[in-house]
Amino acid sequence: MSNIFSLTIKVSKEDIDTLHHVNNLVYVKWMDDIATKHYAFLTKDNPLPQYVWVVTKHEIDYKNQAILGDEITVKTWVGETKGITSVRFMEFYKKEILLVKAKTTWAMLASKTLKPARIRENVLKVLQPPK
Repeated sequence: MSNIFSLTIKVSKEDIDTLHHVNNLVYVKWMDDIATKHYAFLTKDNPLPQYVWVVTKHEIDYKNQAILGDEITVKTWVGETKGITSVRFMEFYKKEILLVKAKTTWAMLASKTLKPARIRENVLKVLQPPK
């Protein structure tokens, strides 16, 4: 898939919980970070300051563990986008091992009013570049 955006994360001491693996809340924070970075990448040539995004739903499957020092590759891409919502997928890998698989539904709001805004062609072109 050509529209995949990926980043690498090195697990630090702050990411580890009392069970000596990456805490579930850390994955949610990483999900927000990579979504923000991917959106910034997509909009670098066509900023859309008139809109903001909020999460309406997370679906997360924790498959395997990561521990201190692990290098994790996060892959994300935008899925179905219609109405006021856009779905984002993420996968976290340690080498070829799938650690976490997630699907997040985002709602687009008008930045001035914070009311839902319908996703129009100008936004679709940015979120779903040609394949």
